[in-house]
Amino acid sequence: MPVQIPDDSDFSSFKDQCLSPDGWTSRYSKGGVTVWTRDQENQTVQKLKMRIVCKDVAAETLYDVLHDTSYRRKWDTNMIETYDIGRLTVNADVGYYSWKCPSPLKNRDFVTMRSWLPLGNDFLIINSSVKHPQHPPKKNFVRAVSLLTGYLIQSDGASCSTLYYLTQVDPRGSLPKWVVNRVSQFVGPKAMRKIYKASLKYPDWKRKHDPWVKPWMFPEQNMLQNISASDLTLQRVESLENIDESGVSEEKRHSDDDDT
Repeated sequence: MPVQIPDDSDFSSFKDQCLSPDGWTSRYSKGGVTVWTRDQENQTVQKLKMRIVCKDVAAETLYDVLHDTSYRRKWDTNMIETYDIGRLTVNADVGYYSWKCPSPLKNRDFVTMRSWLPLGNDFLIINSSVKHPQHPPKKNFVRAVSLLTGYLIQSDGASCSTLYYLTQVDPRGSLPKWVVNRVSQFVGPKAMRKIYKASLKYPDWKRKHDPWVKPWMFPEQNMLQNISASDLTLQRVESLENIDESGVSEEKRHSDDDDT
């Protein structure tokens, strides 16, 4: 299927999902982080939503942190590798991301189309999986599928903001129940707090690292090669390997997993 670059209605729909309580069940609420899940007909595809209030962090700073791949390498300890593949429009690109799954599961990776939009006091970033002919599935990774993943950042004044994260991912495999519970109770909240802590430190870091370079805000700075949406197709889950990890037992968590 051909790829459609998100328009205003897609961003509006994503924002509504982030803010609406309908159909969501609270699974975790502690230390400023709230986690909700939503039951899906397909039990392997989990829908997860999280929120954190970020005191002393402007919405614009959060937006920069989530875009800045150079800085992401400083704080995203789950990330194995990330790189940009090409530019679609002034506010859409294609990129690669791989991440460490809870041991002993196999690691996952994604090729996604990402779009972003500042809208008044709101900032939105959304992505979904696509196929690029030069970036097929890699050995030693399970190519997962992002059906819809993204962030909504809302300004709560000059130096306070609220961050929502919503994701619906097909991990391409039957996962054990402990994985789902661990994501909502440990991995997800920890990731949100990492973003918050990273955002507190970002202004000082950025002042020392190309402070005026922000291609997500200034398109003329974007040096990526141009690619066409016609070069891409939607990543259909049926075309990817599906593995059964439902019988995998949970290994003892390392101490950093308990930092919630």
